[in-house]
Amino acid sequence: MRLATLADIEALRETEEIECKLAQGRDGTGEIPKSMWESYSAFANTNGGYIILGVEEQRDASFKIDKGIVNTGRVIADFHTTANNPQKLSHCLSKGENVQVVSIDDKNVIVIRVPRASRQQRPIYVGGNPLTGTYIRLNESDCVCPKERVKRMLAEQHAESNDDRILTGYGLDDLHLPSVNVFRNLMQARASNHPFLEGTAIDLLHKIKALRRDRETGETGVTVAGLLMFGTSESIRDEFPNFALDYQEREDPKIGRWTDRLTTDGTWPGNLFEFFRLVWRKLSTGLKVPFQMIDGQRVDETPVHEALREALVNTLVHADYTCRASVLVVKRPDMFGFRNPGDMRVPVETAILGGESDSRNRVLQQMFLMIGAGERAGSGVPKMFKGWREQHWRPPVLTEKKEPSEQILLQLRMDDLLPAYAIEFLREQFDNSVDSLSPEERIVLVTAVVEQTVSHARAMALCDVHPADMTRLLQRLVQDGFLIKVGQGRGSLYHLSGMSLPDPDVAFATSTLEPPLGSTRQPSNLKAESLEQPTISLEQRDAGSMITRHPEEPNATALRTPYLGRWIEGLDRPLIDDLSMIDQAAVATLRSIASGVSRGRMQTAKVDKILIELCQGRYLSIKVLSSLIGRAETYLRQNYLNRLVTSGQLVRAFPSKPNDPRQAYTVGADFSAKQVGPANDNPA
Repeated sequence: MRLATLADIEALRETEEIECKLAQGRDGTGEIPKSMWESYSAFANTNGGYIILGVEEQRDASFKIDKGIVNTGRVIADFHTTANNPQKLSHCLSKGENVQVVSIDDKNVIVIRVPRASRQQRPIYVGGNPLTGTYIRLNESDCVCPKERVKRMLAEQHAESNDDRILTGYGLDDLHLPSVNVFRNLMQARASNHPFLEGTAIDLLHKIKALRRDRETGETGVTVAGLLMFGTSESIRDEFPNFALDYQEREDPKIGRWTDRLTTDGTWPGNLFEFFRLVWRKLSTGLKVPFQMIDGQRVDETPVHEALREALVNTLVHADYTCRASVLVVKRPDMFGFRNPGDMRVPVETAILGGESDSRNRVLQQMFLMIGAGERAGSGVPKMFKGWREQHWRPPVLTEKKEPSEQILLQLRMDDLLPAYAIEFLREQFDNSVDSLSPEERIVLVTAVVEQTVSHARAMALCDVHPADMTRLLQRLVQDGFLIKVGQGRGSLYHLSGMSLPDPDVAFATSTLEPPLGSTRQPSNLKAESLEQPTISLEQRDAGSMITRHPEEPNATALRTPYLGRWIEGLDRPLIDDLSMIDQAAVATLRSIASGVSRGRMQTAKVDKILIELCQGRYLSIKVLSSLIGRAETYLRQNYLNRLVTSGQLVRAFPSKPNDPRQAYTVGADFSAKQVGPANDNPA
């Protein structure tokens, strides 16, 4: 890390969590501020970060240094003394090399690097009580960690695996024995002489630890892994009330409705093994298998098959089934998406590099290995990336989400990294100067064409460069006139020069009440036909709006009433900013969804789900949301909407002006933005 100017701090903020504190003290020479320890706890329990003492952050998000830290030696000594006091901080992660004195503009500041705490160290808390002194980082703020999450951290400190525990009161009656028999047949087909196959099905259950005997107490019973893998859905939910499995196929990436769905609805056993079998069959259907021979044997699988199977198994064996989110698998023509509840036991960067495994459910992992599914020793994620790289597709995107509940999201997009139409468009915009750019610069610009904007995090997922080098690359593209930067810090977005993001002043002056033809999500002077996409009919647009047409309107050409809301260039779905403009049946639908919000205090997750269901398939203005939810606009923005946008659940209509009173919100087209489940407590 090199910090020599205030601009370097600004660049660091785009890649890392940072917290700047003036830290002048009473005598003006420097002092550890009390609020620093909350930031330390929050960084350690989230993704790490930097605390910079002696720098003040202004209201406009710029930085200022007055005197810096005059007595750096005393302040550093006080830091180490307090940080190593267990009555103040449960565990100090910052050793000597993590605390540095840096000179900026001839003034000294202190930079403290806070590493991400390991599973064995979390929670890092302040004041001796983990339930009240644990903080997490959210929306550039330090927030008290919910007690439920703290308890999960404490439970995972010493648990190498969560699924070998014997469940009291559970027996063979809670297992679906036909599933066990099919599992045995798959084992036999893979290794007919495996010693585990000798004996009865009950013997096999003991050998794979679905049944276990505690040698100390003599207790024998079904393990957590055995129940999850082979249990009935009713028995599984008795132990894990939030347990839910969901598979969805969608034909249109822009519409969240499914065309095929498998969920724990009581029509099938509802355990992990049957879900794996049924979903794998659906995922692999339609995958191309070129003819190839290896050692005289035809190979019926490709690296894509291997990557998808690994993704599915990883989703099931790394899930924390005590969390509220469901397991979700989505198949779309352009993407495969996977979600599992729980956080990462190792950092995302470590998982992508491979070689380090810390499975939450090791017995489950071993069971899948028995039938030839899954990998050992942390090689699964690299295998997914390898399979996608060999197809020259965009690299997979693996992310952690903390809100509304902990979850891991994996997106496997089947998009070319450099599609021809995007390169041609860039040449038209910037002559042939794009041909002289580096491969990484071209990838960033193409992403800005395909996805309308690009962030530092998104660019890092696509390019194999150091974060600091990516910051400089983006700055260079801005300086050379290719990109325009909007926003500050980790919320910064970049879009192509000459292409403007949707702006409320322009949008509301030029909006129409009729849907435009073709896709308007691309830059306005990039023709829809160049995308090789069919023109979108009014019926298709209407199908995505989740608002029904009048029964007396027999066809799309008769659609002339303003019940859909405004159509704005740059937005791919209607925007509703006035309930009086749309059909009253549609208003009733919206009010019915919002009726789940009570006037009193409610669980945040419940309100989140209702907001997301309201915004599905359309943009709703903050004014309309405030009216439907019954909460003040400022309260709604500060306590819900900003957080949902930051976590990727919602997308703003006008990202360049986040606090505009005409701002509107929708659920994004990406898997990660859409899937939090319906507004009821059971996401299935």
